[in-house]
Amino acid sequence: MPATIPTTPVILGVSLKMYFGHQETLDWCRRVAQIAAIHPAVSKNLATVFVLPSMPTLGLVGSMLASTKVGLGAQDLYHQDKGAFTGEVGGAMLSEIGCKYVEIGHAERRKLFGETDQDVAEKLAAAVRNDLIPVLCVGEQNHVSAAEAAELCINQIRATGAMLTEDKIELLVAYEPVWAIGADSPAPESHIVGVCALIIEFLDSSDRFKGSRVIYGGSAGPGSLSSLHGGLSGLFLGRFAHDPDNIVKILDEVLEVLQPKTTSDV
Repeated sequence: MPATIPTTPVILGVSLKMYFGHQETLDWCRRVAQIAAIHPAVSKNLATVFVLPSMPTLGLVGSMLASTKVGLGAQDLYHQDKGAFTGEVGGAMLSEIGCKYVEIGHAERRKLFGETDQDVAEKLAAAVRNDLIPVLCVGEQNHVSAAEAAELCINQIRATGAMLTEDKIELLVAYEPVWAIGADSPAPESHIVGVCALIIEFLDSSDRFKGSRVIYGGSAGPGSLSSLHGGLSGLFLGRFAHDPDNIVKILDEVLEVLQPKTTSDV
């Protein structure tokens, strides 16, 4: 049975990529777990937090997070579960060590390692058969209209279904406009909301992907949730979250968005 995406109002994910060392990763994950244990946004089930540390740390981090409110995931997986595939990691092992999520199809994987739609489709199938929630990354390369960008993203989503045998599968779609990565200015809010709305419309109308959710991962930070909430299900944080105190700021923002103060609170 495929894994089910949490139905909490806001999903917050963090990929550490290859920025941290081993001990630094463990310390960071421990701090995030402590934050999730006491923050009311998490305890009130207003937010779900998951982290994607580097592969060598997953076993220890999995043990560390096993009894916490922070979900664990991997930044990639191989499309085969076992075999003579030097240097690769299969979905079966990821599940065994406590992973619940796996990131698939990030723009860096496509650019640096030449991953194709076929590769992404095979990895998605591997994630599904190993009960991992696929964090499927989509995004347009060039700055085009919201309608054009959404069409490109939807075509990427459609392509991932090529290797699936399941009639229904829930994705966690991470939208990131590739052209905005490292740019002087982030993508305009109107563009993000417009693209995400069209992606959500497609997912909701699809027999296979209905129930999937969309999070935003392009330069997400303070204020993103307030300005974009309603148009998507959460945020996929990058370097902003390297300081755990910034995760507290985002969780504080969750409370402000979902539990605004009334006159009696003032």
